[in-house]
Amino acid sequence: MITFCLAILALVAGYFLYGKFVDRFFGADPQKLTPAVTKADNVDFKAMPTWKVFVIQFLNIAGLGPIFGAIMGAAYGPAAYLWIVFGCIFMGAVHDYFSGMLSLRNGGVNMPDVAGKYLGRAGKTVMTIVVPFLLLAIGVSFVTGPADLMQSLTGWDKTWWLYIIFIYYILATLLPIDKIIGSIYPFMGAALLFMAVGVGGAMLAGDISGGISMPELTVDTLKNYHSDPQNNILIPMLFIVVSCGAISGFHSTQSPLMSRCLKNEKYGRPVFYGAMIAEGIVAMIWASAAMAYFGGPEGLNSAATDGIMVDGVLTKVTPAIAVDMICKSWLGKVGAVIAVVGVVVCPITSGDTAFRSMRLTLADLFKYDQKKIGHRLVISVPVFIIAYFCCMMDFSTVWNYVGICNQILAALVLWTVAAYLSESGKPHWMASVPAAFLTFVCVSYFMMAPYKSGGLHLDPVIGYAAGAAVALAAFIYCIIKARRLGRIQS
Repeated sequence: MITFCLAILALVAGYFLYGKFVDRFFGADPQKLTPAVTKADNVDFKAMPTWKVFVIQFLNIAGLGPIFGAIMGAAYGPAAYLWIVFGCIFMGAVHDYFSGMLSLRNGGVNMPDVAGKYLGRAGKTVMTIVVPFLLLAIGVSFVTGPADLMQSLTGWDKTWWLYIIFIYYILATLLPIDKIIGSIYPFMGAALLFMAVGVGGAMLAGDISGGISMPELTVDTLKNYHSDPQNNILIPMLFIVVSCGAISGFHSTQSPLMSRCLKNEKYGRPVFYGAMIAEGIVAMIWASAAMAYFGGPEGLNSAATDGIMVDGVLTKVTPAIAVDMICKSWLGKVGAVIAVVGVVVCPITSGDTAFRSMRLTLADLFKYDQKKIGHRLVISVPVFIIAYFCCMMDFSTVWNYVGICNQILAALVLWTVAAYLSESGKPHWMASVPAAFLTFVCVSYFMMAPYKSGGLHLDPVIGYAAGAAVALAAFIYCIIKARRLGRIQS
């Protein structure tokens, strides 16, 4: 319990201390007009109440990420706590804040255009490839996943649920941001937060009463607990498995949506930095709950690989099953309802904005105004046709690449931020150090991960050496470029 409480306090302190430092370092200016004011179209550019913008941003970036990812990360043991806390404060929240604020300062554009401005044509080209693929992959997976779950819960054929979810996604993608997303998200956000707070409270109460034992981070527990450690090496695998809750490139595709709805730059810290901290807290709760409920990381791994008896049936525990079991056990009948809401509805609140973000990204790419519904249809219809056929495919192969694609995008965004800071005459370390670390993680993952996870499955020595070499080269290039810019400016 001590580790958990200290971690939550550290995340909250990170918002008030480092978050304020980041905000001042960027130079948020309350006097500057935002795109929601200067480009208002009541479709995508529309000023909304700050609390609502925060809730939408939180659900856009969260969904099931800080729940399922945290549970899978818990299989590695309490080391996941360190990544969630330090990754969230110094990497993820910085990534989300700058992706939102740079979009805001550049008229609400999406990340490919931001990268093009600060990294050049090559940066924009890479972003233009990575971003749509990631958005399509996430959008499709958040159609098929909820459809499968609803089929098992109701007995309805999966195809009907695909149609229903697709109809919702189409409406959420085409209609003004405040009509559907701005109307229902506050309720979904309340459900997700209630679930996290309820589980966290029940866990603390259980630890105090002695009913459960919350794992602590010590020198002895700082090791890899995964049941298959040879194929799931702590570094770099943990940093890919736990993305939402620490740092996630997907967030950079969502922050620009809210940069078009923010009425003042002074609200950038609570919306962009704050939503990420909130996600980190949710991730901490679920990582700890998964270990506590199953009797530690060893028990969690055993439940996932060997299975446990559930209603008289030997069942291998997946993250979805773990959420269902924890909520029902700790929150009773109310927990069962909330589990359904969390496991079914929360991914939908990321899937709809994934498709909406894809529409806007493509519109920015082709310089195609989106005020008219006909223009929105021109871009959206082909996207949804492709997505529908992707839902008919075995998506597991593609999904293996989503995690690494997610972190590659995050690294690219951080390098973009570093370039922006250098051009602004400011020290780039806030972004370049995390960018170099994440570059090391991504390259070493490609070298070391199993074939089925998209890697080459090479010896760890080769993987670490390749990761370190690429990260160091990129870091040195960043320093040289910053010095050249400094000489030009002086």
